[in-house]
Amino acid sequence: MPELNVALGERSYPIFIGSNILQNADYFAPYINSSQALIVTNQTIDPIFGEKLTNTLGFVESLDKVVLPDGEKYKNLDTLNLIFDALLEKAHNRKTTLIALGGGVIGDMAGFAAASYQRGVNFIQVPTTLLSQVDSSVGGKTGVNHRLGKNMIGAFYQPKCVVIDTDVLSTLPDKELSAGLAEVIKYGLIADSEFFVWLEQNMSALLSRDTDALSYAIERSCQIKADVVAADEKEGGVRAILNLGHTFGHAIEADQGYGNWLHGEAVGAGMVMACDLSYRMGWIEKDVVDRARALIAAANLPVTPPEDMTTETFMKYMSIDKKVLDKKLRLVLLNACGSAVVTSDFSHDALIETLQC
Repeated sequence: MPELNVALGERSYPIFIGSNILQNADYFAPYINSSQALIVTNQTIDPIFGEKLTNTLGFVESLDKVVLPDGEKYKNLDTLNLIFDALLEKAHNRKTTLIALGGGVIGDMAGFAAASYQRGVNFIQVPTTLLSQVDSSVGGKTGVNHRLGKNMIGAFYQPKCVVIDTDVLSTLPDKELSAGLAEVIKYGLIADSEFFVWLEQNMSALLSRDTDALSYAIERSCQIKADVVAADEKEGGVRAILNLGHTFGHAIEADQGYGNWLHGEAVGAGMVMACDLSYRMGWIEKDVVDRARALIAAANLPVTPPEDMTTETFMKYMSIDKKVLDKKLRLVLLNACGSAVVTSDFSHDALIETLQC
């Protein structure tokens, strides 16, 4: 069974990837060092996996659970307070452990709650969507959305471990599977051209949920992200390349209403836009844009933004992106398939042309 490591010194932690490991207490017990723990999940995941995880954690003397509403639109401060309510009502102390059982929304909110409660308690990521398994559960980014911007309130806070059970993907809706594949494709575009070719050759296997294909895609994606995070934990430099397509994608999500476009769908369209701008800057060949668009389409993802989004709307939301520094918009662009750069050195006219396409 693959076991990866996010190398961050004292904050290093393992990523376990395997079949049916959700029901194996050995992957949890070493990382829960008190008699208290709180499972944080949502109304969709709890009926499917809540009891299984509760049984697995039977060794915890005081195990509680909070079930949140499901959806990106609930990723806000009001919902976050439900976690704090549960912790305080059950008198959890600073040695408690939060276990995030769910997709990226649950992982981000449980992690932010862990970072904040009594100024920091332990937490474990148990991602149940492909997107969260390959992206949001690894790296310690936690937070909530604001009506004016996605993930604008949060903290860098690392989990004690990440437990990825590939079997949980059998219940994942097709649309959610495709959303996760957007982040998988991203890794090929920014860091591994050979992996990108592998994805071109194996997309049908991934969509049909071939176990071996999914396991390899998850492992390779997590390894790339672990390496990038180890080099730049708090996004002071190279880590920002993980946001390929996200500035465009976050604008789409904010404009359309969180949850109306899945995060992966918005990122899929956003990556095509980032590739298009890279080509207009003369940094990549047209062939790279065409291959990226074809692979994203093959994953059943949008390759164009919503028809009702204007250039002005894009610029409004992009101007408050987290990568804006000194009032300068920075974007993640490609200089080759498998190589990305974070830059503000792009043509404004070329950006407008991309937004108008």
